Amino acid sequence: MFNKLRDKFQEFLGEEEKLEAKPSLETKIKKKIKREAKIKEKDIEKPLEELRLSLLSADVSLDVAEQIENQLKESLTGREVKAKEKITQIIKNTVKQTLEEHLKEPEKYLHKEIKELKDEEKPYLVLFLGPNGHGKTTTIAKIGKMLQEQEMEIVLAAADTFRAASIEQIEKWSEKLNAKLIKHEYGADPAAVCYDAKEHAETNNKDVVLIDTAGRSELNKNLMQQLEKIKRVTKPDKSMYVTEAVAGNASVEQAKKFNQKIGIDGFTITKVDTDAKGGCILSLPSTVGKPIHYIGVGQNLEDLKPFKKQWFINNIIPE
Repeated sequence: MFNKLRDKFQEFLGEEEKLEAKPSLETKIKKKIKREAKIKEKDIEKPLEELRLSLLSADVSLDVAEQIENQLKESLTGREVKAKEKITQIIKNTVKQTLEEHLKEPEKYLHKEIKELKDEEKPYLVLFLGPNGHGKTTTIAKIGKMLQEQEMEIVLAAADTFRAASIEQIEKWSEKLNAKLIKHEYGADPAAVCYDAKEHAETNNKDVVLIDTAGRSELNKNLMQQLEKIKRVTKPDKSMYVTEAVAGNASVEQAKKFNQKIGIDGFTITKVDTDAKGGCILSLPSTVGKPIHYIGVGQNLEDLKPFKKQWFINNIIPE
């Protein structure tokens, strides 16, 4: 998992020195150290530049790659190192700390936050945004399953009326979950679907409404106006953006546009099990400033896991 990103960091840290047959950063610095010395900027300038280029090849956005390069340069330059000290470990710890600053996990995951608030604010509305084909509807079903396991009653809203196939897909999930689905005909006003779903939940004392939406290009003006109307009508408690790990840098640019136009409260990253490069997981929270709540690791209802940044870091830079 995340082989590309992991390989690039290990190459930078010198973990692949024997295989690559070239001196590691530690070896280069050690040659200049007798008893003790300070790491100079010129010692790490070229390796850090190479790391930045490597991060770009692993789908890390340019802004984030440059931020990581500059943060490492600032943290390592002037660092005093004793002759017997393992420089690789110093650099590894510094890299881990830098990655931790860029990654964001929520203070409370969505399903836990809803559970705590369900008696105070009912129904709790969650609006799901994101491109078509990235697993938005399946994610809704998975989160719905989580909520049902917490003894909450859910309502699904088929507000992607742009595609008949989308209505059919969420209908199948509602049957599997034995959950109420509010739908209109293909081509109907999606905001009306959302309004009816909210009304149904209020009337029938349901806990949560999960709203599926269309996911055409973020540059589609009609789509953005449609989503803005849905948000005005429903006033959702949370807006969850769903994108796939394999989308790379395109997912970052799309999320930025959705956040500017509609507003995003958090991310779900799907298809993490497909050995994605991993760059977008590092770039999305840093660029948009919102946490990753969940990662999708399969197609089954149980294949949605709360995101833990330490898990991600340990996958990239194992001990």
